[in-house]
Amino acid sequence: MTARVGVVTFPGSLDDGDAARAVRIAGAEPVRLWHGDPDLHGVDAVVLPGGFSYGDYLRCGAIARFAPVMGTIVDAARGGLPLLGICNGFQILCEAHLLPGALTRNQHLHFRNRDQVLRIEAVGTAWTNAFQPGQEVLIPVKNGEGCYVADPATLDRLEAEGRVVARYVGGNPNGSQRDIAAITNEAGNVVGIMPHPEHAVEALTGPSLDGLGFFTSVLKHLVGAPA
Repeated sequence: MTARVGVVTFPGSLDDGDAARAVRIAGAEPVRLWHGDPDLHGVDAVVLPGGFSYGDYLRCGAIARFAPVMGTIVDAARGGLPLLGICNGFQILCEAHLLPGALTRNQHLHFRNRDQVLRIEAVGTAWTNAFQPGQEVLIPVKNGEGCYVADPATLDRLEAEGRVVARYVGGNPNGSQRDIAAITNEAGNVVGIMPHPEHAVEALTGPSLDGLGFFTSVLKHLVGAPA
């Protein structure tokens, strides 16, 4: 049976279509989920896409955290549902306390949009098992508030527990502490990433095909997950 991966649309989402396309290219069935509907419609995994949910008022992701769909998603993620937050989705995951730390204004106060090299450091997650440890990938980054911050104890814990999923290589585009580009929760089913893997799944439009591994990884994870 084909895996069904939900992609949430919030008011202000702009990469939900791209995320759904990446899911389809990876071999799964994308299922569009609406922010105001708490029903996940039986999906096997969920992607929170990039954009500017609710206009990024208050703080990025601060309002989206309280969307009806997020109540269901938070409970499901705590029960093991694979959940990927990309850019604004990463911000929402932090606001919902599914991941530690926060994403703040880029240190240089400028929006950054460029192709970025990342080093994959954690391959035991639901979203990165298709990669090799230390593998470098080229994925677009585009954010104005992508600076990952956390207190020193949290950063040390992420390092010690192998929960830093990816780091920026060849220059840090936003000032994120310890060059962190992506992190995971303790169980490895929830991943937040600031760059956009859904923009690197086709030769025609992406700088590489390196982003596809995030989406094929979850399919591999679902095949091996207990029924």
